[in-house]
Amino acid sequence: MGTAPSSTATVVLLVGPGTDGLLRDLDALPNVDARPGTGPGAHPSASTYLLHDADPLEHVANAWIEFFEDRATHGALDVEIETALGVFRRGEAALPDYYVVLEPESAPANWKHWWLGVLPHAAPARVLPSSSDPGAVRRLLGRLPQGRPFPDPASWLPDVRFSVPDRIGLV
Repeated sequence: MGTAPSSTATVVLLVGPGTDGLLRDLDALPNVDARPGTGPGAHPSASTYLLHDADPLEHVANAWIEFFEDRATHGALDVEIETALGVFRRGEAALPDYYVVLEPESAPANWKHWWLGVLPHAAPARVLPSSSDPGAVRRLLGRLPQGRPFPDPASWLPDVRFSVPDRIGLV
């Protein structure tokens, strides 16, 4: 992935059903640079919004789900956390400015707890639920809330193993 480039674009990561088609639709907007199947990539964006669907926490999220569903190999969550922290430390990836969770009501229970509990616990105003309708996401982009950004992942990511589904608050 390489070193995350500097950019003035607001980076928005879309997660949930239908991201590829939605990113293609939103890429037609003049102030949006949408990159399906990839992250911010090797070049910065001159657009106001850089949208993508490459979650740098994807492996941590999967390991967290498997851990709490008793499907994980012992230590797998710890390995994924340390791997992600190494990627962040080396500048090979960065957390987005915002996560937009598409159709969260249709997500399996533990995924809801990840998207609407664990992540907002770290940065409450930076994880937003939305319909997967392009118009709804476009309107959301126009009114993204202010709030503290995600803190350094090293300050909170190691503790996600203690974020128990049904006990981490849902927003």
